[in-house]
Amino acid sequence: MTPPTIELVRVAGTHREVGLQLGEAGREQIRRTVETSWDELPCGRSKADQLGLADEYRAFTAPRLPWLLEELDACAEGAGVDPLEFFAVSMEEIWYEPYGPRIEGRCSDLVAGPSATSHGHLLVAHNNDLRPETEQDITALEISVPGDPVFFQLGGIPWLSVGWNAAGLSLTGNELAPNDERVGISRSHQVLEMMRASSLDQMVAMALRTDRASSYNNVLASFDGGVADVEGSASDAEITGLDEAGHLAHTNNYVCDRMLPFEGDTEYAPLSQIRYDRARELLAAEPPGSLTMDRLRELLSDHETKPQSLCKHPEFGTPTSKTVFWCVADVTDGRVRYGRGNPCDSVAQEYVFESYAGREAAA
Repeated sequence: MTPPTIELVRVAGTHREVGLQLGEAGREQIRRTVETSWDELPCGRSKADQLGLADEYRAFTAPRLPWLLEELDACAEGAGVDPLEFFAVSMEEIWYEPYGPRIEGRCSDLVAGPSATSHGHLLVAHNNDLRPETEQDITALEISVPGDPVFFQLGGIPWLSVGWNAAGLSLTGNELAPNDERVGISRSHQVLEMMRASSLDQMVAMALRTDRASSYNNVLASFDGGVADVEGSASDAEITGLDEAGHLAHTNNYVCDRMLPFEGDTEYAPLSQIRYDRARELLAAEPPGSLTMDRLRELLSDHETKPQSLCKHPEFGTPTSKTVFWCVADVTDGRVRYGRGNPCDSVAQEYVFESYAGREAAA
């Protein structure tokens, strides 16, 4: 059955005001997350241990990203939950130690540069795979804070999975399993800082900050055609871009030779590699200068390598994982097409920035 559309929530004001609005809008989801997360503690760790570890990260983050703590604390207030407990569930690193075997997919990215598309625009496509029950929580957010670019994100409230801003920047990417995680700025919080960037260089610098706790594979793009894939860990990173055909693909394992020693989930990596190879194969088969937003959605809907397919369904053999949302963005024009659930059976919605650097540059 085709799932319902994704609600768009608009919030605006200071970081505290935005946090309060997000907490109120996502109260049910946030409370449920805070209440149930303690059932999934890493082996041998108590709730008190977990909160103590979260407090170390919080103390590290507070002087470095004070605006973020203001927003997160206000979000906790708006939702009526304890701020430290909320901080703990707002980050990922402390919940994934050690990395155990995983069979579920997580996300897949396909990028088509200007030379690969039918109209010379830069297109970015993404499937997001999570537990099936999280599909109901997926929300679209438009966030406006004075002094920062307006940004649009998809994910939970307030959790960001992918986002774009009015400065003409795109942030998608893939969860990795680095084996060198440490106390620092959580990758979950890094991406919120990156949405404040005004240039691709600034966004890359934020991804590479030396005090990070870990890293995603960050797929970063700009309206002017620039693309930087930052495959990182806590202590190292490799930056790549489009290939000779104007394509880029990434999933949830390290693929750069320099970064292979940082793979912390060696049992899952070969499964992710199946999606990576399939994504590259699909892009390579497309004629030069032919890709469109519609065609990229079709590629995201591919089932060929099931159960490790780009479009993931529990009935294919992964009961704990499915594609909970998809998106295709025209980064040149500031247009994002997206939908709840699998791209093969979903109602397409569209968000267009009212003011966008790419359109202003072309005028």
